[in-house]
Amino acid sequence: MGGSVLIAFYLIALFAPWLAPADPNGQILLERLQPPSSAHWFGTDSLGRDILSRAIYATRISLGVSLVAMAITIVIGTTFGLLAGFLGGWVDSVLMRFTDMLLAFPVFILLVTIVAIYGSSIPLLITFLGLTAWPVTARTVRAETLSLRQREYIQAARVSGASTIRILLRHLLPGVLSIIVVAGTLRVATVILVESGLSYFGLGVTPPTPTWGNMVADGRLFLEQAWWITTFPGLLVVITIIAYNLLGDGLRDTFDPRRRG
Repeated sequence: MGGSVLIAFYLIALFAPWLAPADPNGQILLERLQPPSSAHWFGTDSLGRDILSRAIYATRISLGVSLVAMAITIVIGTTFGLLAGFLGGWVDSVLMRFTDMLLAFPVFILLVTIVAIYGSSIPLLITFLGLTAWPVTARTVRAETLSLRQREYIQAARVSGASTIRILLRHLLPGVLSIIVVAGTLRVATVILVESGLSYFGLGVTPPTPTWGNMVADGRLFLEQAWWITTFPGLLVVITIIAYNLLGDGLRDTFDPRRRG
């Protein structure tokens, strides 16, 4: 179910120019704050822009930012986790203490500070989200690596003289791949939520480019007279996060049958 919803959303993002019924940034002041109707299915905002069209185009930004940021998170988290778990000793101590230090920081407050200093743009937002979301993935991969490095095939590879890089990439990485996939799907949901929060406070993607977060922010002053401005983008955020969590739970049950039931 979660996968089906996400496939539908990514198809919407891919075909946004053909699916959007109007220009997402087109302003018709005579039609401002129109409720949902056959002309505007999701209504219009305070500038007369079609909310459905903006929501469709916002799917591109919100899903694209979260997906690329997740890829950065997975690469860094997997690298740290594999090295810490396999090498152990002082390498494990240094990497995990650094990871603990990042986990101690409130990520959202840290991102707000960074964006406030360096400004907001899509590349910077992706980079900042990716560089602050990897510690949980690193800890998960490390725990699995600690278990795998005691297996016979890893010991055999060591005895045969295989290099550390070969063991990490050829033997350990395939063993933790299922953990990485599950962690990635669950982290995307978190990144979407953080991106929406930043956009809500005006620190995400710069308007007039629509994202679900800044669309929710646009309607906060009109909650009583135009509830639809905030409601529909907010529902899209909720549905996407639930879908990613369902997908992550399903993948976890598939890769680890002991967790079923």
